[in-house]
Amino acid sequence: MTKTINLALQGGGAHGAFTWGALDRLLEEEDLEYEAITATSAGAMNAAMMVTGLAKGGRQGAKDLLSEFWHKIVERAAGPSSPFTMFAMPPDPATLSGFYEYSPAYMMGDWLTRTFSPYQLNPLNINPLRDLLEEMVDFEEVCGEPGPKVFINATSVRHGRPKVFTGDEITVDAILASACLPYLFQAVEIDGEPYWDGGYVGNPAIYPLIYNAKCRDVLIVHINPIEREGTPKSAGEISNRINEISFNASLTREMRAIDFVQHLIDDGVIDKDKWKRMRVHSIRDDATMATFNVATKITPDWNVINELRDAGRSTADAWLKAHKSKIGKTDSVNIKKDFL
Repeated sequence: MTKTINLALQGGGAHGAFTWGALDRLLEEEDLEYEAITATSAGAMNAAMMVTGLAKGGRQGAKDLLSEFWHKIVERAAGPSSPFTMFAMPPDPATLSGFYEYSPAYMMGDWLTRTFSPYQLNPLNINPLRDLLEEMVDFEEVCGEPGPKVFINATSVRHGRPKVFTGDEITVDAILASACLPYLFQAVEIDGEPYWDGGYVGNPAIYPLIYNAKCRDVLIVHINPIEREGTPKSAGEISNRINEISFNASLTREMRAIDFVQHLIDDGVIDKDKWKRMRVHSIRDDATMATFNVATKITPDWNVINELRDAGRSTADAWLKAHKSKIGKTDSVNIKKDFL
Protein backbone atom coordinates (compact mmCIF):
# COMPACT_ATOMS: atom_id res chain seq x y z
CA MET A 1 0.00 0.00 0.00
CA THR A 2 1.41 3.40 -0.99
CA LYS A 3 2.18 5.90 1.77
CA THR A 4 2.40 9.65 1.10
CA ILE A 5 4.58 12.04 3.04
CA ASN A 6 5.95 15.58 2.76
CA LEU A 7 9.63 16.42 3.23
CA ALA A 8 11.17 19.36 5.11
CA LEU A 9 14.89 19.73 4.35
CA GLN A 10 17.14 21.92 6.47
CA GLY A 11 20.04 23.95 5.14
CA GLY A 12 23.62 23.85 6.38
CA GLY A 13 26.15 24.11 3.58
CA ALA A 14 28.27 21.02 2.96
CA HIS A 15 26.49 19.32 5.86
CA GLY A 16 23.60 18.94 3.43
CA ALA A 17 25.39 15.72 2.43
CA PHE A 18 23.61 14.18 5.44
CA THR A 19 20.33 14.96 3.68
CA TRP A 20 21.69 13.43 0.47
CA GLY A 21 22.26 10.18 2.35
CA ALA A 22 18.80 10.28 3.92
CA LEU A 23 17.11 10.90 0.57
CA ASP A 24 19.20 8.19 -1.07
CA ARG A 25 17.80 5.69 1.42
CA LEU A 26 14.21 7.01 1.31
CA LEU A 27 14.14 6.74 -2.48
CA GLU A 28 14.66 2.98 -2.18
CA GLU A 29 11.22 2.64 -0.58
CA GLU A 30 8.98 1.89 -3.56
CA ASP A 31 5.79 2.45 -1.58
CA LEU A 32 6.73 5.97 -0.39
CA GLU A 33 5.38 8.90 -2.41
CA TYR A 34 6.12 12.60 -1.87
CA GLU A 35 3.45 15.27 -2.29
CA ALA A 36 5.52 18.32 -1.38
CA ILE A 37 8.99 19.41 -0.29
CA THR A 38 9.86 22.55 1.66
CA ALA A 39 13.58 23.28 1.72
CA THR A 40 16.26 25.81 2.50
CA SER A 41 19.80 26.41 1.22
CA ALA A 42 21.55 23.03 0.74
CA GLY A 43 18.15 21.45 1.34
CA ALA A 44 16.78 23.44 -1.60
CA MET A 45 19.56 22.12 -3.82
CA ASN A 46 18.91 18.57 -2.68
CA ALA A 47 15.19 19.07 -3.39
CA ALA A 48 15.88 20.42 -6.89
CA MET A 49 18.13 17.47 -7.70
CA MET A 50 15.64 14.97 -6.33
CA VAL A 51 12.67 16.36 -8.28
CA THR A 52 14.69 16.74 -11.49
CA GLY A 53 16.00 13.19 -11.12
CA LEU A 54 12.56 11.75 -10.44
CA ALA A 55 11.20 13.39 -13.57
CA LYS A 56 14.07 12.24 -15.78
CA GLY A 57 14.70 8.76 -14.48
CA GLY A 58 12.43 7.82 -11.61
CA ARG A 59 13.82 6.88 -8.20
CA GLN A 60 17.14 5.67 -9.57
CA GLY A 61 17.42 8.85 -11.62
CA ALA A 62 16.98 10.91 -8.44
CA LYS A 63 19.61 8.86 -6.60
CA ASP A 64 22.06 9.23 -9.49
CA LEU A 65 21.56 12.99 -9.85
CA LEU A 66 22.00 13.61 -6.12
CA SER A 67 25.22 11.62 -6.20
CA GLU A 68 26.48 13.49 -9.26
CA PHE A 69 25.66 16.85 -7.67
CA TRP A 70 27.62 16.17 -4.48
CA HIS A 71 30.58 14.74 -6.37
CA LYS A 72 30.69 17.92 -8.48
CA ILE A 73 30.43 20.10 -5.37
CA VAL A 74 33.63 18.50 -4.09
CA GLU A 75 35.37 18.59 -7.50
CA ARG A 76 34.69 22.31 -7.99
CA ALA A 77 35.23 23.42 -4.40
CA ALA A 78 37.64 26.22 -3.68
CA GLY A 79 39.67 26.43 -0.51
CA PRO A 80 41.99 24.10 1.41
CA SER A 81 41.95 20.40 0.66
CA SER A 82 42.37 17.85 3.39
CA PRO A 83 45.79 16.14 3.46
CA PHE A 84 43.99 12.98 4.58
CA THR A 85 42.58 12.14 1.14
CA MET A 86 45.67 10.06 0.40
CA PHE A 87 44.85 7.62 3.20
CA ALA A 88 42.55 4.62 2.75
CA MET A 89 41.14 5.15 6.24
CA PRO A 90 40.19 8.80 6.85
CA PRO A 91 40.57 10.24 10.35
CA ASP A 92 37.72 10.64 12.78
CA PRO A 93 35.32 13.59 12.35
CA ALA A 94 36.82 15.53 15.26
CA THR A 95 40.24 15.49 13.60
CA LEU A 96 38.79 16.59 10.27
CA SER A 97 36.85 19.39 11.95
CA GLY A 98 39.93 20.52 13.85
CA PHE A 99 42.03 20.56 10.69
CA TYR A 100 39.62 22.91 8.94
CA GLU A 101 38.90 25.13 11.93
CA TYR A 102 42.61 25.82 12.50
CA SER A 103 43.83 25.72 8.90
CA PRO A 104 45.52 29.02 7.91
CA ALA A 105 43.28 29.29 4.84
CA TYR A 106 40.06 29.01 6.88
CA MET A 107 41.31 31.39 9.57
CA MET A 108 42.32 33.97 6.97
CA GLY A 109 39.00 33.58 5.15
CA ASP A 110 37.10 33.95 8.42
CA TRP A 111 39.00 37.13 9.25
CA LEU A 112 38.43 38.56 5.78
CA THR A 113 34.67 37.94 5.81
CA ARG A 114 34.38 39.52 9.25
CA THR A 115 36.35 42.56 8.13
CA PHE A 116 35.20 43.12 4.55
CA SER A 117 31.81 42.60 2.92
CA PRO A 118 31.24 40.43 -0.18
CA TYR A 119 30.64 43.67 -2.08
CA GLN A 120 34.30 44.48 -1.43
CA LEU A 121 35.77 40.98 -1.65
CA ASN A 122 33.69 39.82 -4.63
CA PRO A 123 32.64 42.94 -6.58
CA LEU A 124 31.82 40.87 -9.69
CA ASN A 125 29.43 38.77 -7.57
CA ILE A 126 30.82 35.45 -8.81
CA ASN A 127 29.00 32.42 -7.41
CA PRO A 128 30.32 29.02 -8.56
CA LEU A 129 27.01 27.37 -7.65
CA ARG A 130 25.16 29.27 -10.39
CA ASP A 131 26.75 27.35 -13.26
CA LEU A 132 26.29 24.03 -11.47
CA LEU A 133 22.59 24.63 -10.84
CA GLU A 134 21.98 25.82 -14.38
CA GLU A 135 23.74 22.72 -15.67
CA MET A 136 21.92 20.17 -13.52
CA VAL A 137 18.43 21.43 -12.62
CA ASP A 138 15.48 21.15 -14.99
CA PHE A 139 13.35 24.05 -13.78
CA GLU A 140 10.36 23.08 -15.91
CA GLU A 141 10.19 19.84 -13.94
CA VAL A 142 10.87 21.46 -10.56
CA CYS A 143 8.18 24.10 -11.17
CA GLY A 144 5.60 21.90 -12.87
CA GLU A 145 3.43 18.86 -12.47
CA PRO A 146 3.11 16.01 -11.65
CA GLY A 147 6.18 15.83 -9.42
CA PRO A 148 6.28 16.90 -5.77
CA LYS A 149 5.42 20.56 -5.15
CA VAL A 150 8.55 22.44 -4.14
CA PHE A 151 8.77 25.39 -1.74
CA ILE A 152 12.11 27.23 -1.54
CA ASN A 153 12.70 29.40 1.54
CA ALA A 154 14.67 32.66 1.60
CA THR A 155 14.85 35.71 3.89
CA SER A 156 13.66 39.13 2.75
CA VAL A 157 16.46 41.55 3.64
CA ARG A 158 14.12 44.53 3.52
CA HIS A 159 11.33 43.12 5.67
CA GLY A 160 13.11 40.47 7.74
CA ARG A 161 10.36 37.98 6.87
CA PRO A 162 10.39 34.60 5.14
CA LYS A 163 9.87 34.49 1.40
CA VAL A 164 8.67 31.21 -0.09
CA PHE A 165 9.27 30.65 -3.79
CA THR A 166 7.13 28.03 -5.51
CA GLY A 167 5.87 27.11 -8.96
CA ASP A 168 7.17 29.42 -11.69
CA GLU A 169 8.94 31.54 -9.06
CA ILE A 170 11.59 28.84 -8.62
CA THR A 171 14.66 29.83 -10.61
CA VAL A 172 18.42 29.62 -10.19
CA ASP A 173 18.22 32.97 -8.40
CA ALA A 174 15.58 31.67 -5.98
CA ILE A 175 17.80 28.73 -4.99
CA LEU A 176 20.87 30.96 -4.72
CA ALA A 177 18.86 33.39 -2.57
CA SER A 178 17.91 30.51 -0.27
CA ALA A 179 21.63 29.74 0.15
CA CYS A 180 22.95 33.31 0.29
CA LEU A 181 25.05 33.69 3.43
CA PRO A 182 25.44 37.48 3.64
CA TYR A 183 29.05 37.43 4.78
CA LEU A 184 30.03 35.30 1.74
CA PHE A 185 27.75 36.47 -1.08
CA GLN A 186 26.03 39.65 -2.17
CA ALA A 187 22.27 39.63 -1.58
CA VAL A 188 20.38 38.02 -4.45
CA GLU A 189 17.95 40.49 -6.00
CA ILE A 190 14.71 39.14 -7.46
CA ASP A 191 12.20 41.63 -8.89
CA GLY A 192 14.06 44.41 -7.13
CA GLU A 193 13.96 42.77 -3.70
CA PRO A 194 17.16 41.58 -1.96
CA TYR A 195 17.22 38.15 -0.29
CA TRP A 196 19.55 36.28 2.06
CA ASP A 197 19.76 32.69 3.24
CA GLY A 198 16.41 31.23 4.27
CA GLY A 199 17.92 29.64 7.37
CA TYR A 200 17.51 32.86 9.34
CA VAL A 201 13.70 32.79 9.31
CA GLY A 202 12.71 29.40 7.88
CA ASN A 203 15.02 26.41 8.16
CA PRO A 204 12.87 25.11 6.67
CA ALA A 205 9.46 26.80 6.86
CA ILE A 206 6.77 24.23 7.66
CA TYR A 207 3.71 26.43 7.03
CA PRO A 208 3.78 26.00 3.22
CA LEU A 209 3.01 22.32 3.80
CA ILE A 210 0.17 23.14 6.18
CA TYR A 211 -1.55 25.46 3.72
CA ASN A 212 -0.65 23.92 0.37
CA ALA A 213 -0.49 20.14 0.79
CA LYS A 214 -3.26 17.64 1.49
CA CYS A 215 -0.92 15.19 3.21
CA ARG A 216 -0.60 15.81 6.95
CA ASP A 217 2.66 13.90 7.47
CA VAL A 218 5.89 15.90 7.36
CA LEU A 219 9.32 14.31 7.67
CA ILE A 220 11.99 16.79 8.78
CA VAL A 221 15.58 15.97 7.84
CA HIS A 222 17.74 17.82 10.36
CA ILE A 223 21.24 19.11 9.72
CA ASN A 224 21.83 21.46 12.66
CA PRO A 225 22.03 19.73 16.06
CA ILE A 226 19.22 20.74 18.39
CA GLU A 227 21.10 19.54 21.47
CA ARG A 228 24.83 19.72 22.17
CA GLU A 229 26.46 18.58 25.40
CA GLY A 230 28.73 20.87 27.38
CA THR A 231 29.31 24.60 27.43
CA PRO A 232 31.15 26.13 24.45
CA LYS A 233 34.28 27.90 25.68
CA SER A 234 36.62 28.55 22.77
CA ALA A 235 35.83 31.25 20.22
CA GLY A 236 35.24 28.59 17.57
CA GLU A 237 32.93 26.56 19.78
CA ILE A 238 30.90 29.62 20.74
CA SER A 239 30.56 30.74 17.12
CA ASN A 240 29.57 27.23 16.07
CA ARG A 241 26.86 26.88 18.71
CA ILE A 242 25.45 30.34 17.93
CA ASN A 243 25.20 29.25 14.30
CA GLU A 244 23.33 26.07 15.26
CA ILE A 245 20.90 27.82 17.60
CA SER A 246 20.19 30.61 15.09
CA PHE A 247 19.51 28.18 12.27
CA ASN A 248 17.17 26.09 14.42
CA ALA A 249 15.24 28.98 15.98
CA SER A 250 12.57 29.39 13.29
CA LEU A 251 11.86 25.66 13.15
CA THR A 252 11.54 25.51 16.94
CA ARG A 253 8.99 28.36 16.88
CA GLU A 254 6.91 26.59 14.24
CA MET A 255 7.03 23.35 16.20
CA ARG A 256 5.74 25.21 19.26
CA ALA A 257 2.81 26.57 17.23
CA ILE A 258 2.04 23.14 15.76
CA ASP A 259 2.14 21.55 19.21
CA PHE A 260 -0.23 24.20 20.56
CA VAL A 261 -2.78 23.70 17.79
CA GLN A 262 -2.56 19.91 18.06
CA HIS A 263 -3.35 20.05 21.77
CA LEU A 264 -6.36 22.28 21.08
CA ILE A 265 -7.61 19.79 18.48
CA ASP A 266 -6.99 16.76 20.71
CA ASP A 267 -8.74 18.43 23.64
CA GLY A 268 -11.74 19.35 21.51
CA VAL A 269 -11.24 23.08 22.02
CA ILE A 270 -11.25 23.76 18.27
CA ASP A 271 -13.01 21.95 15.43
CA LYS A 272 -10.80 19.19 14.02
CA ASP A 273 -12.62 19.46 10.68
CA LYS A 274 -11.57 23.10 10.27
CA TRP A 275 -8.00 22.81 11.54
CA LYS A 276 -5.31 20.52 10.21
CA ARG A 277 -3.58 18.23 12.68
CA MET A 278 -0.07 17.61 11.36
CA ARG A 279 1.82 14.37 11.97
CA VAL A 280 5.50 15.18 12.54
CA HIS A 281 8.41 12.84 11.87
CA SER A 282 12.12 13.45 12.16
CA ILE A 283 15.38 12.08 10.75
CA ARG A 284 17.97 13.43 13.13
CA ASP A 285 21.43 12.44 14.40
CA ASP A 286 22.63 15.14 16.76
CA ALA A 287 25.56 13.03 17.98
CA THR A 288 27.11 12.73 14.53
CA MET A 289 26.32 16.27 13.41
CA ALA A 290 27.79 17.70 16.62
CA THR A 291 31.21 16.25 15.72
CA PHE A 292 31.43 18.55 12.69
CA ASN A 293 31.90 22.28 13.19
CA VAL A 294 30.91 25.31 11.13
CA ALA A 295 34.25 25.28 9.28
CA THR A 296 33.29 22.03 7.55
CA LYS A 297 30.04 23.60 6.33
CA ILE A 298 31.87 25.88 3.93
CA THR A 299 34.85 23.70 2.93
CA PRO A 300 33.53 20.64 1.06
CA ASP A 301 35.88 17.73 1.64
CA TRP A 302 35.12 14.25 0.32
CA ASN A 303 35.95 12.62 3.67
CA VAL A 304 33.41 14.88 5.41
CA ILE A 305 30.82 14.52 2.63
CA ASN A 306 31.17 10.73 2.60
CA GLU A 307 30.91 10.45 6.38
CA LEU A 308 27.78 12.61 6.45
CA ARG A 309 26.15 10.78 3.54
CA ASP A 310 26.67 7.45 5.29
CA ALA A 311 25.28 8.87 8.54
CA GLY A 312 22.23 10.19 6.69
CA ARG A 313 21.60 6.81 5.06
CA SER A 314 21.92 4.86 8.30
CA THR A 315 19.76 7.34 10.25
CA ALA A 316 17.03 7.21 7.59
CA ASP A 317 17.23 3.42 7.54
CA ALA A 318 16.78 3.28 11.31
CA TRP A 319 13.83 5.69 11.10
CA LEU A 320 12.14 3.60 8.40
CA LYS A 321 12.50 0.40 10.42
CA ALA A 322 11.17 2.01 13.59
CA HIS A 323 8.54 4.45 12.32
CA LYS A 324 7.49 3.89 8.72
CA SER A 325 4.31 2.17 9.89
CA LYS A 326 3.27 5.40 11.67
CA ILE A 327 2.98 7.40 8.43
CA GLY A 328 -0.66 8.39 7.96
CA LYS A 329 -1.51 7.38 11.53
CA THR A 330 0.42 9.29 14.19
CA ASP A 331 3.54 11.33 14.99
CA SER A 332 6.84 9.55 15.40
CA VAL A 333 8.32 12.33 17.54
CA ASN A 334 7.22 13.95 20.75
CA ILE A 335 7.27 17.63 19.76
CA LYS A 336 7.33 18.93 23.33
CA LYS A 337 10.20 16.64 24.34
CA ASP A 338 12.29 16.88 21.16
CA PHE A 339 11.81 20.55 20.28
CA LEU A 340 10.45 22.49 23.23
